[in-house]
Amino acid sequence: MVGIFALMDPLRDGIKEAITTCHKAGITVRMCTGDSLDTATAISIAAGIITEEELTNDTTGYICMVGQQFREAVDNKRELIDPDTKQRKESVGNMHVFRKIAAKLKVLARSTPEDKYLLVMGLKEMNHIVAVTGDGTNDAPALHKADIGFAMGSGTDVAKNASKIVLTDDNFCSILIAVLYGRNIFDSVRKFL
Repeated sequence: MVGIFALMDPLRDGIKEAITTCHKAGITVRMCTGDSLDTATAISIAAGIITEEELTNDTTGYICMVGQQFREAVDNKRELIDPDTKQRKESVGNMHVFRKIAAKLKVLARSTPEDKYLLVMGLKEMNHIVAVTGDGTNDAPALHKADIGFAMGSGTDVAKNASKIVLTDDNFCSILIAVLYGRNIFDSVRKFL
């Protein structure tokens, strides 16, 4: 053997602390990535999205899933006609299974843009407030469907136009500042009213 060469893209400074702050603030952080399941799991453990204990105690297999497995389990999506408005409405194929998965899911590996969109759509059907980050053209549908879309400043114009907030420094930690100001304004308006 001549040698071994490995590359690693380390986490940015402050990411683990930002994830911990999100957990304390009642924000569930989920990672959707095109990486393999092993890579995604290792990164999510390093970032504090999941713990080794959660992973070993997971009997359902829902904490870390592959996109295709997720899509098949929730029966993809279907279009319905709203009887009141006569407009088309998208829905998750099997909401019963989706609810079980959503309660546990933290990492979605080998996911496609459709998987990300399906996750956002299902969470919104469950009346969750959903925020999505993205930087590519393929992230645009999920960014647009989410309640709050965060595009990265270095991302494509399509992603920026589909989102509501652009993070000019491309840093996840900046989301905490947006949450802080948003909650402050909400609390102030509620106190005033």
